[in-house]
This record gives sequence, structure tokens and C-alpha cells, in this order.
Amino acid sequence: MKNILKYTLASVVAMSLSNCTGDFEDINTNPNGISQESLTQQNNHIGSRFSPMFSNVIRVEPAWNYQLQQNLNADIFSGYMTSPTPFAGNINNQTYALVNGWNGFIWSDAYDANDGNGVMPYAREITQQVELSGDPNGVKFVYLSNVIKVMAMHRISDVFGPIRYSKFDDYDTTGQYDSQEEAYNAFFADLDEAINGLESFTEDAQFTAFDQSSLGGDIGQWRAFANTLRLRLAIRVSKVNPTLAQTQGELALSSNAGLLESQDMLVDMGGFVHPVLTISQVWGDIAMSAEMESILTGFKDNRISTLFNTALDPSLGSYKGIRQGIEIEAKGEYGSHSPIGSAVSGSNKIWMTAAEVAFLKAEAALRGWTGAGDAKANYEAGVRASFAQFGASGVEAYLADTTSTPANFVDALNPDNNIAYNSNVKIAYNEAGSKEEQLEQIITQKWIAMFPDGQEAWSEFRRTGYPRLFPVVVNNSGGTIDSDIQIRRINFVDVEKNTNGANVDAAVGMLKGPDTGGTRLWWDTGLSNF
Repeated sequence: MKNILKYTLASVVAMSLSNCTGDFEDINTNPNGISQESLTQQNNHIGSRFSPMFSNVIRVEPAWNYQLQQNLNADIFSGYMTSPTPFAGNINNQTYALVNGWNGFIWSDAYDANDGNGVMPYAREITQQVELSGDPNGVKFVYLSNVIKVMAMHRISDVFGPIRYSKFDDYDTTGQYDSQEEAYNAFFADLDEAINGLESFTEDAQFTAFDQSSLGGDIGQWRAFANTLRLRLAIRVSKVNPTLAQTQGELALSSNAGLLESQDMLVDMGGFVHPVLTISQVWGDIAMSAEMESILTGFKDNRISTLFNTALDPSLGSYKGIRQGIEIEAKGEYGSHSPIGSAVSGSNKIWMTAAEVAFLKAEAALRGWTGAGDAKANYEAGVRASFAQFGASGVEAYLADTTSTPANFVDALNPDNNIAYNSNVKIAYNEAGSKEEQLEQIITQKWIAMFPDGQEAWSEFRRTGYPRLFPVVVNNSGGTIDSDIQIRRINFVDVEKNTNGANVDAAVGMLKGPDTGGTRLWWDTGLSNF
């Protein structure tokens, strides 16, 4: 098995003296005085590392951390939400003047083990602890941590492109980057190893105490999640490498691990309110987007009342969104537009839903992958699952609607921001349409269903061009980001440039262009979807 039993105890002790690992005694000594033997018996020396991993894939506390990790970048770039706040004189991410101080949190939540942050360092510690324990059954924890690691790090790669991943556990190479292609190949390898390796542990309950997800420590369900994640990533690379995509996709569709087709993957927020609710309803820093208004009102979509609240100012109408990247002088101008609704008010954060799985299968079927089933049936299953998830009624009438299309957007305050929606995409699935037309239907509904996870929605928009998002009006990128093509990635963060400069320079050489927000990622080909 790759990467397991790789280090000797002596090398681990020596390496622990470096800055990368911190103090070995601090890591392996319980501050409450419980003996190492007792910790080992309960697997706490391993299991305690899972908590920060669960926390930092999507970090919810403090709320301002989430605001910088995801909300003021992917949630906005995806077309889900818009901020009425003109941060830094309206020269910020929304107007394509990328704020390095904000965007650095995307990176630090993955790599920096200070103050409970980090995913990669804790995954490495789990591997080390399993090796030190000498218990062959401990390998299940490595498999599980690798699944969480892939969940976290494909999101990081989908922001920056090249990332530190396959070489991270080797202290001689920990600062080196993989190209995005190399990282994705490593993701597939790690998922395959976990799916196969966990099969013999399906009756094992030792992970239950450490599992903060809705899967409840069920190893069989974790195999299904890992396999479903493999299908997500297979779809992600379907344009840049169709052969790899189909191979991995058909492995997922045929695996005895199954897929999460009737269960959502949720992670307990530990009693915290979802940060989007705080950012929107308490701080007033985020609201409905123009695209959400156009699509949901045009479709007469009953999910709107769960996803958003009505406008705080009734004179604006029932639901009112804000276009991204417009001239805003003060927060009060657009502050009374529709805030985020009860869809984000629960006690869990969403990692994956049954609705997304159905839409993944719908696209797989459209691409002719064996085992995917029927595209129309999967599409309709996805819409039904989404309506059920958000507690909306009228799904059958909605699926039969052959006429409704997204509405044109009208700015309530400034007609210069008005814009027509550039598509007449409809709801009722059109099997007679071209593959491109069918894909637009699938991705438009998938986009609605994945709310509020702007990271996945932004990735799917960049991959497919759907749904049609409005260009910014104000572009402060200095020419590095094309308003029509829109933002494609975020540039490498300052802390890496300052502390790992040579490796960052090498990573820049792996990109398709300069280290700017206008450079496409590896899987973002800019070419036809078929």
C-alpha cells in the first residue's frame, strides 16, 4: 500500500524537530495526563486528528474565517451570492481586484496546523501514528483520513491549480507542488486504495467515536462516499481527459461500494450557526445574486423561499438579487435586498447530496458511460431529491414545465446594471435536444441543488460554462481577468511566495499562463463540452 509504513520511528523523531511538524512531545503527550497506553487502547492518539480535518474542509467557526475561506470568493464567483458591502472602496474580489490577505485563508485552512487549522498536517499525523502503533488494523484510519483529504484538497486544487499533495508526507519534498493533473491522478489513486482497503473493515466500529459526519462511523457508507467522490472527480476531468474520466467514472458506477444515492453527506458544525446565515442576516454582508433571482423567479421555482428570504425592503419586490461587480458606494444602497434563507440554518454543513449524485449520473449517461442509466431519469431524480432536501412542493408540475425560462435581470436601483439572461434553457428535460442543450439543463439544475456550496458550483461553471453567469460591470483586475471569460482561479498566496518561493515558481510553470485569476486550470479547457 502506497505511503504506508514508509517511515521508521527514528526518522519520524528526527523530522519532528523541523518547523513542519512542531514538537513531537507536544503531539504525542496528552496534556490531561492520560497515559499513552490508555490513549492507544481507545485510538484517541489517532482519532483526535480527525476533528480538525472535518472542521477545515469547510471551516464554519469563526464566521469571518468562512467569509474569507469561501464566501467572498467561490460563493460569489459561482453566481450564488453577492455582497452589498463595497469592501476596500469596492476594490476587492467582487470587482476582480483579488485580495491576497483574504484569499490566503483558503490555503491556510488546508495547510497551516496553527490554532486548529489544517487538513494536510493532520492527515500526515494520522499516518505517522498508525505506523508507530504497529497495529495493522490501524490502516483503516489512514484510508478514512485520505478520503477526507481528497475531499478537502480537490477543492484547493480547484481554486489554485497546482498544490502540495503527493509529496507532502516526505519531509524532504513537502514543499514541492504537483501539477493539477498529477494531483488528480493522486486523488484517484488514494480513493481507489481507500475504497478497496476499507472493504474488509465494513463491520469495524472503531471510527464511530471520531466520525463527525452523518455517516455515523459506518465504514460501508464511507466506502460509498469515497466512491461517489471518485465519480465527482471523474466528471470534473471529462473534457480534458475523456479516457481517464470514463475509466474512473465507470469504476465508480460498477463498484460494490455503491453511491450515496439516498443519503446526503453532512458534517456536524458542532453547535455553531452556519456562517452564511451570520454573514447575511447578522452582518448584512451577503445577499441573493442576480443569477439566482433570474433563474429561480423565471422558473417559478418553489425552492426560492428556502434558499432566500424576501427583500428587507418590500418596495423592491418579493425576492431581489444583486449583480456582482457593480458600482456600490455604501453598504446601505443594496443592503435591503434578499438575505440568505433557512436552507443554511441547520446544524450541518453539506459535503455532498443525493441530488448531486443523480446529476453526476445524468451527465455520465449523456456521455455514454456504462452503468450510468438514463440521463432523463437521473435528471428528474436529481430535481426531486433537491426539492425534498429543501422542503419545496410542486416538483412534478415543475418537471413538466416546458415553457418557463430564466428571467432578465432588472437592477432595482440602477438601470445600467440591467442585463438579459443569455439562454432560454427550460425545465422539462428535452431528450430531443442536442447534448449541449441537455447538459445545460443538467448543470443548471445541479447548480441550484448544490446551494450553498459555491466552491463546487464555481468549479462546474468553469468546466461547462453553465449556468450562464452575468459578467461584472466593474473590472479592477488591471487586465488580468477578462470580464466575459470571468475569473478562472485565484493566484498563489503570499505566505507561500514568501516562505516557499522556489517551489511556487516551479508551480507557476505548471500553469497554462501567468499566476493570475485569468489563467484557466488544467481541467478548464475552454473548449466544447462534447
